[in-house]
Amino acid sequence: MGWRIVYIEESDYLSLYLDNLKVKRESNDLLIPLSDIHTLIIDNYKSIISIALLNKCSEYNINLIICNMSHLPQAIMSPISGQNQAPLVFKKQLKWNENKKKELHKKIVISKIMNQTQVLIKNKKNQDVINKLLKFASEVQDGDITNREGLSAKIYFRELFGKDFIRFEDDIVNGALNYGYSIMRSQISKVLIARGLNTSLGIFHRGAENEFNLSDDVIEVFRPIVDDFVYKNIVGKKYLERDDRLNLIKLTTSNFKYRNEKHTFFNVIYMYVTLILEYFDEINDVEFVAPRFSDYGI
Repeated sequence: MGWRIVYIEESDYLSLYLDNLKVKRESNDLLIPLSDIHTLIIDNYKSIISIALLNKCSEYNINLIICNMSHLPQAIMSPISGQNQAPLVFKKQLKWNENKKKELHKKIVISKIMNQTQVLIKNKKNQDVINKLLKFASEVQDGDITNREGLSAKIYFRELFGKDFIRFEDDIVNGALNYGYSIMRSQISKVLIARGLNTSLGIFHRGAENEFNLSDDVIEVFRPIVDDFVYKNIVGKKYLERDDRLNLIKLTTSNFKYRNEKHTFFNVIYMYVTLILEYFDEINDVEFVAPRFSDYGI
């Protein structure tokens, strides 16, 4: 598995050269072994990429992200082959027990709210709001039928970003959140597809036009990592600058302590997805352990 995230902002032409990514900019050429690359992000609307390189990126299972004119990830490229057990995994996914889904939904929501609570504690926010989140976490039911996740999100975001903050508004904070979430979502999707899973079939996300419902289930516990970064580094700025985007990308390159061991962020995603699969397979009465915000960056 590759380990490098390659961010293309200025290159005119990307091509394949002897199993290397060849980056051409004016008279300068740079070669990067494809075996080293985990993610390739193209954030230049005028860049040209060869079909040979696209095919080779698919062969190496490279997470290829293409950004739009606003620098937000617009598309990801995923190989249609490479997982020889995909049909078997897909059949299992279709048969996931609905009660198990509701039970897992509850566990994920509780873990997400607890991670949001840790962000507020770390940033010395109002204790009454923290206590309210803890109360909501204790009240989550199977399937979150009382919508404790939504109620928590509303007061959490307003406490973190101000009482006038509205999620999905067109402002720099929302833009930074969307960018960071999109990068994480693409990394998660890469793992899910590599495991033979269909990303459109979610556990509790079920959007009819959403190709990444399962990715959106998995990302929930990781979102507070982006929230914390945006609060510390973006609030008060007028524009999302190049360095801001690069630093949001770098969030997925930090170490993460998971299940008492230090891992790369990529490995934690893989292990977390494996745990979810084992949970549905009921292997040895698996204990659900979600990644914790407090263990990120250790």
